[in-house]
Amino acid sequence: MLKHHLRPTLSYPLGIAMGSIISPRLTFITLVLAAAGGCHYEVDFGAGKSFDVENVQDAHGQWPRWRGERVDGVSPETKWNAKWPDEGPKTLWRINVGKGYSAVAVAAGRAYTLGHKDDTETVFCLDGGGRTTWNHSYRAQPVDNLHPGGPGATPTVDGKRVYTLGREGHLFCFDATGGDVVWSKHLQKDFDLKLPEWGFTSSPLVVDDSLVLDAGPVIALDKTTGKLLWKTDPFKAGYGSPVLFQHGGRRLIAVLNNECLLVVNAEDGQQIARHPFKSSYETTSVTPIVHEDTIFISAGYGKGCELLRLADGKLTRVHENKKMRNQFSTSVLWQGHLYGFDGNSSSSRTCSLVCMEHATGKMKWAERGNGCASLMIAGGKLIILSDQGELVTAEAGAEGYKQLARAKLFEDTCWTMPVLAGGRIYCRSSTGELACVDVSR
Repeated sequence: MLKHHLRPTLSYPLGIAMGSIISPRLTFITLVLAAAGGCHYEVDFGAGKSFDVENVQDAHGQWPRWRGERVDGVSPETKWNAKWPDEGPKTLWRINVGKGYSAVAVAAGRAYTLGHKDDTETVFCLDGGGRTTWNHSYRAQPVDNLHPGGPGATPTVDGKRVYTLGREGHLFCFDATGGDVVWSKHLQKDFDLKLPEWGFTSSPLVVDDSLVLDAGPVIALDKTTGKLLWKTDPFKAGYGSPVLFQHGGRRLIAVLNNECLLVVNAEDGQQIARHPFKSSYETTSVTPIVHEDTIFISAGYGKGCELLRLADGKLTRVHENKKMRNQFSTSVLWQGHLYGFDGNSSSSRTCSLVCMEHATGKMKWAERGNGCASLMIAGGKLIILSDQGELVTAEAGAEGYKQLARAKLFEDTCWTMPVLAGGRIYCRSSTGELACVDVSR
């Protein structure tokens, strides 16, 4: 294994302000004056999720895992600028981290991601200036041979630890500050798990003292040691990620694999409910969106979407249609409406950004021009990264599509979710170009 550390000489604060589930709530923030005169925040996000944040002006300047603090693709950040000059927002830095689709996780003024180059996967920890604070590399063969390939899971920051998963199943727990390996596992070798057709892409989910992954079976590991705690029956692994939610006084986990929507007990993995759901190529890539007692799922390749209600241990269909066929970009639920991309990358020009009423499945509007893109929402605004490398902002409203700004950032294909954190948007191309642009006010 290859490992390299670079100690920064300066500390870079995040600045002001960075699938839908029943969200853990921000329950407390304690402020402690550090001996050096800096500030220290301890943030508890409920459901066993917490992390320490040093030198942070606003605890909302965080995006510590896939789809953000609440795993819903919505940021509470409001102090950012959704409009910019024709030449686009200011680029603060740009580097190449290797090919892949891993989004950025941001915590304590640092950004974490993964990339692949020359049969090697590398985990990066970057400071506010885009400099490498530490990295960790290991040998890994490319899995996705039809596309640029590379890791598809997003790092998860939890307390003083960061968890990462590579395409072949290299699972690591790092010290988030210094990059030391706390423990590591190989999903295929250590747990006798089968490599999915497109590799492992489940972003790790921390639930109290466990780490949960969709790896074929859903598995839970001790987050401090990597020891297997429980696993479900085997399924064909999906390419989305699990979500935690509460229902009927219990904490449950929802996973959309390549056979079904599966709901299990977060404590022991016991199956609560399942609903068959297969796409034409058995390639589902989205994260379930849980809202109250319903779960929304979708897939591309002509499959479509379904809204299901969980009650009495059963999943019952509320509605289904082919108006929202998410190939790999999970939709975002905002104020009763789903915003997502309908269509496949193979016919990118016909893909549409769709606004659909969550409760009924009624389409409110559809807009072409961004291809098979990805998005998040902040302050009532859509932040879109088109598949042609354009960063776009638009109003998140059911009345119609209203673009606010557009700027070209990359020449290569972009299939990775943009991330807003602390007045900065992190965008990535599939060939590994990672750009950080300034949208602070």
